[in-house]
Amino acid sequence: MAERQAARDVIDYTRSDFPPDFQFGVAASSYQIEGSRFGGCGTSHWDTFAATPGNTARGEDGSVACDHYHRWPRDLDLVSGAGLDCYRFSISWARVLPEGTGKPNAEGLDFYDRLVDGMLERGIKPFATLYHWDLPAPLADLGGWRNRDIASWFADYTEVVGRRLGDRLAATAPINEPWCVAWLSHFMGHHAPGLRDIRATARAMHHVLLAHGRSIEAMRALGMRNLGLVTNFEYAAPADDSTEAKAAAHLYDGIYNRWFLDGVFKKAYPSEVLAGLGPHMPEGYEDDFDVIATPVDWVGINYYTRKLIAPDGTGQFPALKEVEGPLPKTLMDWEIYPEGLAFFMRRVHQDYAKGLPIYVTENGMASPDRLAGGKADDPDRIEFLNRHLAQVRRAIEEGIPIKGYIVWSLLDNYEWALGYEKRFGLVHVDFETLERTPKASWHALKGALAAG
Repeated sequence: MAERQAARDVIDYTRSDFPPDFQFGVAASSYQIEGSRFGGCGTSHWDTFAATPGNTARGEDGSVACDHYHRWPRDLDLVSGAGLDCYRFSISWARVLPEGTGKPNAEGLDFYDRLVDGMLERGIKPFATLYHWDLPAPLADLGGWRNRDIASWFADYTEVVGRRLGDRLAATAPINEPWCVAWLSHFMGHHAPGLRDIRATARAMHHVLLAHGRSIEAMRALGMRNLGLVTNFEYAAPADDSTEAKAAAHLYDGIYNRWFLDGVFKKAYPSEVLAGLGPHMPEGYEDDFDVIATPVDWVGINYYTRKLIAPDGTGQFPALKEVEGPLPKTLMDWEIYPEGLAFFMRRVHQDYAKGLPIYVTENGMASPDRLAGGKADDPDRIEFLNRHLAQVRRAIEEGIPIKGYIVWSLLDNYEWALGYEKRFGLVHVDFETLERTPKASWHALKGALAAG
């Protein structure tokens, strides 16, 4: 471990503290940074969700975002300038296929051609995600993730992208954070399409995995390699020692964490979750598990926080609620709990991946914006990274095959329904001028990766 020079201004580790093939990276997503009004991009359900009053903070949307569509060379220079090995980016379904199916948008495919080639020219490994939530609006009109046909639509889209880019991608995952795609968006209504419907949720929870499996099959058929599953995780702890709180936390864990891993690796869904969703599941869903369980080459862990869970007293599924916890929190009001990352690295390795490479594909925090005199200080983020990197290092020492750590995110960006207020970036973005200013955390990572 590198000797710590001053509190909260350096990364405690250097490259030499990790295996030689360990990948350090940074992540971003298409709708959050590109600018959906540019380059012939089609309308997505996030455009229409944001255009509906009350859905997003101040009515903000991703139509311009960080204008990464035009400013990508500068942004890739920021990735390479920090000495990072890989860039986890997403491809917009609506940009590639504005109608969701049919004729591709040449401008969109050309953009991703330039972007991938730009990474390779800078020595950056392209880690691609095919879907980070910007569903083409014409497919939303047909039911979106509620419609079983989405698995075929997604496989066709996968083939379009794979044929154009697949020979240059270092790693590819079909869908980012299926819990957000299905539960957060169809049961809680916080994200597009903004539904609060248990039947829609049950279908989306299943179809997102069916689409994942069909996409993996399509990429395998094209000869693509290094294909993975990326799910998000929250550590669910009971709010007290009661039997009821423990049962509520176990159910939350089943919905949020185990549903998607069980489907892919065990060809089954957690029984306690099916007790609530079962009556609303698609008929014959059990017949899809062979496709859902199409083998993957690695598993990605997106991790940010833990939640304290208690029963809500309603008796109506899922009959649970979140309780505010005592730990320090980010600006998202998320508790900072690095031990949860350790828990999930062990669980994924022992219970699911069983030897497959594991990447921490997202980890980061929203912290106060402190820009002054051309400097952007974010000591809280540096401390956050140090505490989570300590858990990654410990997991590697235990023999868990953790192969990379990817920070969310490269840039301050559009934080979905919360608009532009919550800043996760290693690089500050002035949303009036779109000027980029690397933060202290960017400089700290650069120093750590250059040392050792």
